[in-house]
Amino acid sequence: MSRRTEAPVIKILTLFPDMVREVLATSMAGRAERQGNVRYEVVDIRDFAVDKHRTVDDTAYGGGAGMIMMAPPVVEAVESCRENAAAPVILTTPQGETFNEDLTLELLAELREKGEIILICGHYKGIDERARELVVTREISIGDYVLTGGELPALVIADAVVRRLDGVLHNRDSAENDSFTATREGGLDCQWYTKPPEYRGLGVPEVLLSGHHANIEQWRAREAARRTQERRPDLLPESSSGRSGDRNSD
Repeated sequence: MSRRTEAPVIKILTLFPDMVREVLATSMAGRAERQGNVRYEVVDIRDFAVDKHRTVDDTAYGGGAGMIMMAPPVVEAVESCRENAAAPVILTTPQGETFNEDLTLELLAELREKGEIILICGHYKGIDERARELVVTREISIGDYVLTGGELPALVIADAVVRRLDGVLHNRDSAENDSFTATREGGLDCQWYTKPPEYRGLGVPEVLLSGHHANIEQWRAREAARRTQERRPDLLPESSSGRSGDRNSD
């Protein structure tokens, strides 16, 4: 049986470990680790190169522009840190399924059940297909655009999952009322206000100052639905949005 750590572990395999560690040490992500809600393990793929130059890329067979990440360093980096053979190994790539709140909850469940998830940060033109075939179990994209590397997508995925772990947010209800949640029926959140009650001639809707909680919740639900209709009608059922078709990009 695989060894289980006290806290679930998010493992990120990257060519830029210092960049990843710095982000994971800040804000909510850093606090989550300090509190013991989660552990991070950052693996430098270059540590698994076999030459003195720590080479992890080469030209593509068949020609073409761009360099390709070699399979051996990627595969061996995964094998070095994977403790549970059933744990998901995720490659961040534009070719993957689009990341959303439903996928966040799936990964959260896997993290809790398997004890770890592994994120591979793609780079260059892409990775050798054999690495995909040997170790990758899922591919995820954060939108229809291309970045210089997979570090930012991996950090986006990690952040979205970690904030859903018990004890990370001060108020769990805050996450349950976010955009795309079941409370918002998969739509957008409503607008929010805090002190002062008036600023540069702009006030706060009277209902929010009334203290009538039922009316406040009704107002928030209406405003969330209105905002979704205006800004993201694609999130509504076809009967409500009056149109069909998939959204192409974030």
